[in-house]
Amino acid sequence: MWIIRIVVFLLLLAGIEFYFLKKVNNSLKSVFGNVSFKKLKLFNIIFFIIFNLFPLYLLLLFSYSIITSNNRLVFPENIFLDVVLVFPFWILLLLMVQSILLFIIVDLFAFVIKLFKKGLRTKVKKYSALISLIIFCFFSIYVPCRILYDYNTIEISNYNFVKSSLPVNLNGFKIVFISDMQADRYTDKNRLNNFVTMVNNEKPDLVLIGGDFITSTPNYITLSAEMAGKIKSKQGVYSCVGDHDNWAYRWDTKRSLKEIEKVLVDKNIKMIDNGNITLAIDSSKIRITFVTNTYVQKINDTVLDSLVDKTNDYELKIFLTHQPSNFLIDKAKKYNYDLYLAGHTHGGQIKFLFPFINLTPTLIETKYVKGMFKFDNLTAIITGGLGMSIAPVRYNSTPQITVIKLVNE
Repeated sequence: MWIIRIVVFLLLLAGIEFYFLKKVNNSLKSVFGNVSFKKLKLFNIIFFIIFNLFPLYLLLLFSYSIITSNNRLVFPENIFLDVVLVFPFWILLLLMVQSILLFIIVDLFAFVIKLFKKGLRTKVKKYSALISLIIFCFFSIYVPCRILYDYNTIEISNYNFVKSSLPVNLNGFKIVFISDMQADRYTDKNRLNNFVTMVNNEKPDLVLIGGDFITSTPNYITLSAEMAGKIKSKQGVYSCVGDHDNWAYRWDTKRSLKEIEKVLVDKNIKMIDNGNITLAIDSSKIRITFVTNTYVQKINDTVLDSLVDKTNDYELKIFLTHQPSNFLIDKAKKYNYDLYLAGHTHGGQIKFLFPFINLTPTLIETKYVKGMFKFDNLTAIITGGLGMSIAPVRYNSTPQITVIKLVNE
């Protein structure tokens, strides 16, 4: 199965690279006419080498793991490899995919015009090539700049949750919701510290976390807990279980979760695995249901029905989980929860610019990528988090801190 996936992935990369280089080469020839064949060949060779070094390295690493029967082999943490192999690959891949998406639109328009205006074929071909070349040049600058921007920037999104029956003592109550801190070699101490500082600057009454304190390996468990432990909140800091919290030791998910829960407790952060808590705010009560919905552990209907609160004895009911899910949203709505909070999506992490919609692979999994969604009396909020998965970059997906202010208007 893994071999089939690898072959399909490599064929896909080859197809993307072939189409992109052919389109750019043809555009250069059409616009400039006298482009040197040697210069084009040199450009193609350099591009080919830079882009394919990382897949080749991964292929060799995978082959070595099979030969040595070492299924715990991981990519080495090395700045040199990141600079020479990893980041060039991802920047070029994003450049190609982003450009191709717009090349296709240009080609479709050109095809339609040539179909009905045959006398304009020469002009259409030239202008199509010029537009394609402009797209290539623009995104050659935009893609790396946007990656740097999204790495170094954190946005704060403010939402007012309005509930007419909210008691006066909860009016103005501020909940900061974050997720996917994912400590690793890219989301390091400085980046985490900046994130936590911005959380504390909001002076939250309550902080809720959607899980994923690390990305992988046990090397960053202590760091993630140390940084999360600096979060200050009047009513405490609570988290549900995330996907990556199971993957410090991918061959032993129970050990991973146990170690993360322990270090978090030492920092006064409670990670709750399928449970409920009630916060007493003066005479008011807030009920929070923590639901574990991850790749490792999916909750079934029976367990969920026994877990959710079916009463209306609380001034505010919050449903907190890691992955957004229609099934869970329906349950939260059925049992009169006020807020449904989830992370997981990284706000799309990689979002390609496209007319009328930002395309992201996350849409394959869920349409609830980021932001606020209304379901009658239930408000669902998906936060974009800080960290990264698979690709060590974000593109058009700025990290996010979500601030929810309760209002009784």
